[in-house]
Amino acid sequence: MAEKRDYYEVLGVSKSATEDEIKKAYRQKAKQYHPDLNQGDDEAEVKFKEANEAYEVLSDADKKARYDQFGHRGVDPNFGAGGPGGPGGGFGGGFEFDLGDLFGDIFGGFGGFGSSRQANPNAPRRGEDLQARVTVSFEEAAKGCKRVIEVNKVEVCPDCSGSGAQKGTEPKICPECKGQGQVSVQQRTPFGVVSSAKACPKCGGRGKIVENPCTKCHGRGRVSKKKKLEVSIPPGIDDGQVMRVGGEGNFGINGGPPGDLHVAVFVRPHPFFERDGYNVWCDFTITYPQAVFGGNLRVPTLDGKVDFKIPAGTQAGEVFVLKGKGIKVLNGRGRGDQLVRVIVDVPKNLNHEQKDLLKKYQDSFGKKSKEEDDGKKNGVFGKGKRRK
Repeated sequence: MAEKRDYYEVLGVSKSATEDEIKKAYRQKAKQYHPDLNQGDDEAEVKFKEANEAYEVLSDADKKARYDQFGHRGVDPNFGAGGPGGPGGGFGGGFEFDLGDLFGDIFGGFGGFGSSRQANPNAPRRGEDLQARVTVSFEEAAKGCKRVIEVNKVEVCPDCSGSGAQKGTEPKICPECKGQGQVSVQQRTPFGVVSSAKACPKCGGRGKIVENPCTKCHGRGRVSKKKKLEVSIPPGIDDGQVMRVGGEGNFGINGGPPGDLHVAVFVRPHPFFERDGYNVWCDFTITYPQAVFGGNLRVPTLDGKVDFKIPAGTQAGEVFVLKGKGIKVLNGRGRGDQLVRVIVDVPKNLNHEQKDLLKKYQDSFGKKSKEEDDGKKNGVFGKGKRRK
């Protein structure tokens, strides 16, 4: 297997390149090696995929940081798996943190604040939400697609069914707090003796004690495992939008419902198309004779190339609208349009005969040509405006 090239080398940028510089470099490479422009060229296809892979890593701040530190190994899906907070471990993947315990330790000595009623430590609690990200192509975002993503999920331990105790045994009610999870303490202060509640030191606030912990989950009742999920990316989703996948977060505690999975969708820029809401912009270059005489064009769209007729006398910068050839409305009906801006290719390196013909053409208008008059009135780019 051939060794992978350096991603910065693939895109032709330095390690200090900004996000915009990386995006611009990717667009140039993608356009240069796009399959539509290099049909049958296997080498171009390989370089196109290589550019996509490089952009997917360098456009993601977390992946870029791991790549800068560990190289290609740092962005391998199996690198650093299993350890919360480690490289590749994923945000929220298996890391448990009880905010109730934290605030109980901080504020436990101040009994006069808040309600004296304490939460039941054995009540069902909803599982934590998880975050993930996925990168899709421009076409996939426009039309929708299915992608398989891998997340670290916390699930009920299959060996103890969430009890935390070995098979054949059960957790016992804590004799210290009688299952309440909290004990009352008295503290002498300048204002007198103040009674307060704090987490039971014997059971850690759980209300139960596991004398024979499950060997698989070590008494926690939940285990972290990698899981592959197929998610549906809806058509029309835009770069940076977050979609919610209900019930695919961490499993709950004490029979509580699972959390959700929030998937941030990032869209690779396209070498030809540019999104503007649900419309799609596209620059299309024509020859000078085509602009003068008009004719049929084969214009690329999200649905493939379509025939489009331009009128004689088409001006540089003129914009034509292809109705319904844009992006599908997210969670709605209808599609945007495709806006085609005409770029007129001015001929270069003419031979003597061609120059003489153009000179005769110019002289046929007299000293002051109609084109010069129109240029002063409207400006060359007066007809078509494109978004920033």
